[in-house]
Amino acid sequence: MSDIAKKRPEFRNINALTDLPSYRLPAAGWVSILHRVSGALMFLLLPFVIWLFDTSLKSELSFDRLKDVFNAGGLWGIPGVFWKLVALALIWALLHHLIAGLRHLWMDLSHDAVSKSFGTKSATFTLVAGTLITLALGAKLFGLY
Repeated sequence: MSDIAKKRPEFRNINALTDLPSYRLPAAGWVSILHRVSGALMFLLLPFVIWLFDTSLKSELSFDRLKDVFNAGGLWGIPGVFWKLVALALIWALLHHLIAGLRHLWMDLSHDAVSKSFGTKSATFTLVAGTLITLALGAKLFGLY
């Protein structure tokens, strides 16, 4: 046995104010966190979705009022742009959650082919595809085309 003891690794507590801002989260980490955020956002906006669905199907008059809420505002004195932003947040949440969920299913079904590079590429694809589709649908929602 050796007289020199092997030095044990030292662990220290992190300081949230100094250490966390310098930590660079990989793309897969962002997708994982945003997958949870999008799920929570969809859950929290569920009453809004039910209200939208109910109002749009009641009658032609209620559908026209709903269109007015999105165009001119007026519901509870909140401008229409706010309601469009809420709808855009819901669109992003649905798209991101769907794409990230499909990514997770693919990794579960083909776990032999999953590697670090595949995780990085699929996470980057998830972030880019969700953002681009949301921007395209947001442009349509705000009447840019």
